[in-house]
Amino acid sequence: MTRRLLSLLVLLLICAGPAHGQEAGQIFPGFSTQDLDRLVAGTQAAFHVPGVAVAVIRDGKVVLAKGYGVRKAGDPAPVDSLTQFAIGSNTKAFTTAALSILVHAGKLGWEDPVWEHMPDFALADPYLTRAFIVTDLLTHHSGMEIGAGDLMLFEGSQFTRREVVDRLRYMPFTAPFRLKYAYNNLLYVTAGRLLEEVSGESWERFVQDRIMTPAGMRACTPAPHAPEPGEDRAAGHDVENGAARPVPWDNLPAVAPAGGIECSLDGMTHWARMLLGHGSLDGHVILAPDQVDTLWAPHALLPLPDYAAKTGTHFRAYGLGWFMEDFFGHKRIWHTGTIQNSTSYVSFLPEENMAVVVLTNQDDHHAPYTIATTVSAAALGHRETDWLAYFREDEAASDAARRKRAEETGPGSRARPFITLSDPELRDYAGTYHDVWRGDATVTLSPQGLRMRFARSATLAGTLHPLPHDLFLIRWDNDSDDAYVQFHRDMTGKIASISMALLEPDFSFDVQDLDLKRIR
Repeated sequence: MTRRLLSLLVLLLICAGPAHGQEAGQIFPGFSTQDLDRLVAGTQAAFHVPGVAVAVIRDGKVVLAKGYGVRKAGDPAPVDSLTQFAIGSNTKAFTTAALSILVHAGKLGWEDPVWEHMPDFALADPYLTRAFIVTDLLTHHSGMEIGAGDLMLFEGSQFTRREVVDRLRYMPFTAPFRLKYAYNNLLYVTAGRLLEEVSGESWERFVQDRIMTPAGMRACTPAPHAPEPGEDRAAGHDVENGAARPVPWDNLPAVAPAGGIECSLDGMTHWARMLLGHGSLDGHVILAPDQVDTLWAPHALLPLPDYAAKTGTHFRAYGLGWFMEDFFGHKRIWHTGTIQNSTSYVSFLPEENMAVVVLTNQDDHHAPYTIATTVSAAALGHRETDWLAYFREDEAASDAARRKRAEETGPGSRARPFITLSDPELRDYAGTYHDVWRGDATVTLSPQGLRMRFARSATLAGTLHPLPHDLFLIRWDNDSDDAYVQFHRDMTGKIASISMALLEPDFSFDVQDLDLKRIR
């Protein structure tokens, strides 16, 4: 009998047996495996999700671990407990856990100035360079705008981790230091470089050897490779005309400490059990208990969620790689992740010694929110809110508002009609433009029209469609979010620079932070 088959048989036995003296099929009192099955099926249908994996952990044991649907639309291969998913920003908790190992060993302090361990660390403001401490990399209150620098991490980026950190000195810090919350990936990449400087190991090697391997996290890797035929691996999807469509895997070499891990449900249950065990798993100490307390302690306050009245939530904060809030009178620790058109959600109720893990292979965050919130609420005996209906209504309201904006002021509307420009007029915009942190972008006239392409990216290119007043709409070849491209003229009437803005918000596509100056 193969090890894989044995693992699956053991898992089935775990899932089939009654938990905590409850009747067989009961996950919590009043919430059964059939309730979960119906919830997941409804969620898949509502948000067009081909595959889902869900686990519930309580009192150190896996109460349920189950795959639903398929790894890839159009392929019958099912999701199982060892199917590998991209977990996105749930990686951040691995980075903070890795740093906590160095803190416990006395090699690093949470309040150490970053520059003391990374002499080449530099920001635009010399005061900030000296004042930045380790936790400032981790709490999203640095003063950088939301998603700043993500164009060096995603969209086929070819930047290395060292290059990304070196360009921090050019990034704008526009908000007060340590006052405004703005989610940021770039500083977590910097935290990964800090770990490498202090430990003398790569971030990938450290996370594998010091966390994943000791915790027995099977089918998990901090260094995923391009998918190969026959692998038990979920493909990411987007939605086109109401149906899930597989999208190609994207090699993202720099992003790893902020969102690069891929992991199976089986592996994530080991991670969750270790954290519920205050850093220990099956007799092995992986993290120091006092460091887990530090990771799960509030470090920066956040606004309340829209559903606060439904869950009795009075505070929300960010710890070190984790969100936290009161949830029906209990402390809840959680995080989500989105990358490679896949999502993840990990939620803990420490006082109940309970966790839920949700992995999906479609990038609509409403799906994991629906499942994780429903299960977490059910664990506390709350079934009064239909969370599937709530998040469906939230998505419908967002879609309606988006359609209204498009009709009233979007490209092609009466307010912003498309226009036709001659080739000589289009050539006026052609040239090379430079941004100090992102690098060069070229605009050329081709048979397809005016084209824009960014250097250091395999995919960031698109066609420009003219609108009035030197404004264009760019539609990207890789179907990324459409954006406005505004050309600016100098006092002589010549095109001198470009600014950009997305039609709809997407914090990880930070074209609004670009300041492209024409250099030729």
